[in-house]
Amino acid sequence: MAKYPIYLDLEGRRVVVIGAGNVAARKVQSLTATGARIVVVAEHATGVFQDACEGANIELVISSYSRDYLAGAVLAIAATNDTALNNRIYKDCQELDVLCNVVDVPDLCDFYVPALVERGSLQIAVGTDGKCPAYSGHLRRKLEEMFTDRHGLFLDELDKIRKHIIATVDDGDRRKAILGQLVKDESFEYFKKNGPDPWQKRAMEIINSGGV
Repeated sequence: MAKYPIYLDLEGRRVVVIGAGNVAARKVQSLTATGARIVVVAEHATGVFQDACEGANIELVISSYSRDYLAGAVLAIAATNDTALNNRIYKDCQELDVLCNVVDVPDLCDFYVPALVERGSLQIAVGTDGKCPAYSGHLRRKLEEMFTDRHGLFLDELDKIRKHIIATVDDGDRRKAILGQLVKDESFEYFKKNGPDPWQKRAMEIINSGGV
């Protein structure tokens, strides 16, 4: 069954990671940027985990796992090498309506974490429905070569001009035509060659012409 791709706002939400090894460290590092309230539960934390997560805003609980730690969580990630424990965590999550991801066990996942290309606010996610994360990583590396930091800067300029269009252009079809013109490859190439100020001036000319 096809999965429903979403970007989930986790700011201020409780996220529980069970395990404090190398894999857990990678998960915590990616979660930290979301502003989630991260709780890590593990009987011990490896040196790699402690070094990788130093300074991260997390609550580290040195304890054996209990389903009580899932209370109030929006999602949980099981990053342990204990199969029985992983199964128990998944079962507890199902009973408590907590979204769960057991690392490297697709059958025990309510969601998969995609390979991600980030260029400022521009994010490009690649997923394989859990079938082969390595292929997602391969495609991500190819996309990283195609999309540069300039694409992220271009998006920032599009955001500014879009807000202006929404505030000043009443007709929905005209707004759509103008934005359709501004997001084209030719528009990006002009931005890349000339910079933001000349691009904004050109964008205003397109707005005044109605996007034609």
